[in-house]
Amino acid sequence: MATVQIRNLDDEAYAILRRRAADSGRSLQEYLRTRLEEEALHPTIDEALEAVRGELTSSVSMDDILTAQREGRGE
Repeated sequence: MATVQIRNLDDEAYAILRRRAADSGRSLQEYLRTRLEEEALHPTIDEALEAVRGELTSSVSMDDILTAQREGRGE
């Protein structure tokens, strides 16, 4: 399991995170670990777009498209 160390965290941000951890009944370490794991489960916009681009690739050729259009028009 990996270890992460964060330096120079803003004091106000630290206090807020500590309070949120306490409010949820968890240690700061457990609270942050859970939040980071949840964050990692959600793809970034770039990752989502890349996945969609991969799904959009088609094996249909331009000739196939033109043929289907012509057939649809009765040509």
